[in-house]
Amino acid sequence: MRIRLCLAALSLVGGAGLATLPAPTASAAACSDIDVVAARGTFEPGTLGLIVGDPVFSALQRKLTGKSLSSYAVNYPADLSLTSAAQGNADLVNHVKAQATACPNQRYILVGYSQGANVVDNSIGISSAGAVVGSPIVATLPAAVEPKVAAVLLFGNPIRALGKSVTGTYRSRTIDFCATGDPVCESGGDDVLAHLGYTADAAEAATFAAGKV
Repeated sequence: MRIRLCLAALSLVGGAGLATLPAPTASAAACSDIDVVAARGTFEPGTLGLIVGDPVFSALQRKLTGKSLSSYAVNYPADLSLTSAAQGNADLVNHVKAQATACPNQRYILVGYSQGANVVDNSIGISSAGAVVGSPIVATLPAAVEPKVAAVLLFGNPIRALGKSVTGTYRSRTIDFCATGDPVCESGGDDVLAHLGYTADAAEAATFAAGKV
């Protein structure tokens, strides 16, 4: 019930004061140095995601002043349907593969919030099946693309409530934020509002990513 309330709260964020914040323009620009690929949370408004994607992209623009950045909003329902995360998983992988072919020198920063973290998890080979709004893996980034992924930035990651985390190849390039009490990523968490506070971690996430680029 707490998780449902948390997801329902996201549908109301668009009407809150946060919605007046300026959002960056998302684009799959040709051959930027770094493409920021962001998967928003369930019902999350915003260009890349009001709570996480937009503020993280803005923080990256400030931090990576010597690099050209483009952005891509993963195209998926971000709703409670059983195939939502799987659709995002497929779209993220297809986008990065297409960009890697068109722009051989481009690197990637993957950003995922809430259900969007499930999307990123699946795309790097960590199944979110069994997690809230999760799904089995339907596609993974190919080995040839893996070295081009500079950083993975995750927020309110539902697999953490299952005792899972990113392991293996991407582990050292991943930062995974879970706020104390967030019921989506913390088993037994009881602070619904904690899931809506990850904007405060945007600068730290950008600093982490900058150190990996």
